[in-house]
Amino acid sequence: MSWTYRANTMGTPSGPSRAQHFDLFPTRIWQVSAKHLALHFGEWTAALDAMRAASPVAAGRTNRGGWNSQGHDLLELPIFGPLRETILSHCRFALSDMGFPDAVFGLQSWANMHDRGGFNFLHMHEGCLLSGTFYLQVPEGSGSLVFRDPRPGVLNSFAKGSAPNAYRDIQLRPDAGLIVLFPLWLEHFVEVHASDTPRIAIAFNAVK
Repeated sequence: MSWTYRANTMGTPSGPSRAQHFDLFPTRIWQVSAKHLALHFGEWTAALDAMRAASPVAAGRTNRGGWNSQGHDLLELPIFGPLRETILSHCRFALSDMGFPDAVFGLQSWANMHDRGGFNFLHMHEGCLLSGTFYLQVPEGSGSLVFRDPRPGVLNSFAKGSAPNAYRDIQLRPDAGLIVLFPLWLEHFVEVHASDTPRIAIAFNAVK
C-alpha cells in the first residue's frame, strides 16, 4: 500500500519558502512498566531457576552463554498468569495502534537467561504479528537491547549518529519490570552480559 502526501511548495512575494522536512519512515516501538507486578518477581525468578535446574540443556535459538527454556508456552503456566494478562493487554493496544484493533492472536513465550559473557546475536522474529520482551532481572552490567537501523540503504550514508538521514543503531538499557514491544521485522541483538548475577528476560510473540 502506498501513501501520498501533499506539501506546500509555493514561495512568498518576498522570496522562496523555507525548506520543510518530512520524516517518512518512522519505526514505532512501545515501552511500559509492569512494576505493579513486582510482588511476583521473586517467585517467577525462583520458578525459572528451578526449570533450569530440572532441564539444564538450553533450547539454543539466538541465545548464547546462558540458558533458555524449551518450547514456546512459558506464559501458559499458571504462575505467570498475571504477566500473561498484562502482556496480552499491551499487545492489543500496540496492534490497535498499528491499525488492527480487532486482531485475534495468541502468545508464544520463552525465558532467556544470560550468564556472564552471554548474549543474543542479531535476529528478527519471523512469522508473527508483534514481538516483545519482559525484563524480570536486570543486574548492573546487563547488556543493552540493540535495535538495528531497519533502512538497508542507510548503511551507505556518510553521516553517522542521530542526525537526519544518518546511520545508527539504538541501544535500549532496560530495568526490571520493563515490557518492550516492537515490529517483528525489526532486527535486534543483546550485548554481552557483564555480571555474575544472571540477566533474565521473557521473550514473546503475538501470533495468529
